[in-house]
Amino acid sequence: MGRMGKKLGLLFLLAFGCVCIAGELLGKWNLPGWQENGRFLTGEQAVEVTADGSYIKWVEFNATCEALAAAYDLDVETYLDETHISWIELLAYEGARTGGKFDKNSVRKIQETAEKLKNGDTTMAQLTEDMEYYDYYLEAYGAVLGGMVGEFTLDGKKVYGLKAFSPIAKGFDYSHYDDFGASRSYGYARPHLGHDMMGQIGTPIIAVESGYVEALGWNQYGGWRIGIRSFDGKRYYYYAHLRQNYPYAEGLEEGSVVTAGDVIGYMGHTGYSTTENVNNIKTVHLHWGLQLIFDESQKEGNNEIWVSCYELSKFLYRNRCEVEKVGESREWRRVVTMTDPAAEAYKEQKKQ
Repeated sequence: MGRMGKKLGLLFLLAFGCVCIAGELLGKWNLPGWQENGRFLTGEQAVEVTADGSYIKWVEFNATCEALAAAYDLDVETYLDETHISWIELLAYEGARTGGKFDKNSVRKIQETAEKLKNGDTTMAQLTEDMEYYDYYLEAYGAVLGGMVGEFTLDGKKVYGLKAFSPIAKGFDYSHYDDFGASRSYGYARPHLGHDMMGQIGTPIIAVESGYVEALGWNQYGGWRIGIRSFDGKRYYYYAHLRQNYPYAEGLEEGSVVTAGDVIGYMGHTGYSTTENVNNIKTVHLHWGLQLIFDESQKEGNNEIWVSCYELSKFLYRNRCEVEKVGESREWRRVVTMTDPAAEAYKEQKKQ
């Protein structure tokens, strides 16, 4: 494909509201199945699976903060009711109904759907029986949100609710905007596949979800960075540009198990250098990204799936972890102790 062909292909994708993922370091676009039967278009929403339908290869997550909040509140409110309404199912139904588009009417539609379910007028199975893509949205949105709501223990008290946290500790200011897909040129031309939150050097960075540290160390693009995998293997959280000289929470290493809300590192502006511990990023910020993994072949390479975290970041603002300074050190730690059953189960499994 020549240069002109690449440009035309990119314009075509943007017209459909899609952002391609970066491929090899040469910056080539990889669009498997765009003209094949593997990808179907529902309105403006692209749904892609492999030829044999074995796993999802493309996800756009456009649920707004308001829709997330409405669905979440209904989930928590009905947790002990006879009909417990799943926020993921509500969002998947709305996504399947609109082709993945969420707007100012989405909250009202979600609430109307929940009311019908609570009153026993219908069931989710009945609502979705003729929806061709509901199963896709259910799996895709489940992959994005699967570890964020559930039972956990907070200071010894068992609760049900949001067990995922904002990546910025409570009490620390930041600014952000929707920057997913913006162009990047260091090293090679590529889209921005994460979300930048600008703040001050040393701001404590929080684990969004419980998981285990899969990557830790220097990367020329992300500087000092941390990669944390969810226990179900479906989500990979990427935290980059951490502080020079003191990027990580004390004791953190590859293989460490972290609980959502733990301090894992500190904001900085390292990166854009093959030499370690260099501040080549102009603006102090946290880059955090969320990669979905339906098959291990998607972890690295041309088939990576990254989703926008802007609306998620706004939603998670409602759950910011309070932290405190550790003596005269440069360390910070969480104030309230949390026990996540998923983390405890993983630890027990590792012992066996």
